[in-house]
Amino acid sequence: MKIDLEHLLAELNKDLEFEYASIIQYDQHAATLSGPQFGSIQKELLIHAQEELQHAVLLSTQITFLGGVPSLEVEKRFTSESSVEMLQQDLRGEERAIKRYRKRIQQAETLKEYGLRRILEDILIMEEEHRRDIANALAN
Repeated sequence: MKIDLEHLLAELNKDLEFEYASIIQYDQHAATLSGPQFGSIQKELLIHAQEELQHAVLLSTQITFLGGVPSLEVEKRFTSESSVEMLQQDLRGEERAIKRYRKRIQQAETLKEYGLRRILEDILIMEEEHRRDIANALAN
């Protein structure tokens, strides 16, 4: 599919909606995880929530810079009574984010939006770190 600015803005807004959902989900999961094996990941999830907020701010700024209006919608959030399932939900969310940001980086490159590409690369690096943190917690 050929990318244009309108489509890019729509996809960036969808990314923003996922970031909003991640903030809420991480906060809720950090508060409700139970078990001594999850103590360190609980603290890490709160850091993730703060980093997702930074991503949302960066995306909102870029959307506005490119002539769009940042979304106020929030994507679906997931929770469970099982701590392991909550972490699996978070892991799936990070994997989705990584896939989406890789595609968005390609789209920004295609449209010669190099500053946006650089910002998206920085976000991608953090999402990959989040994935590693959660995968490590699930492996323990």
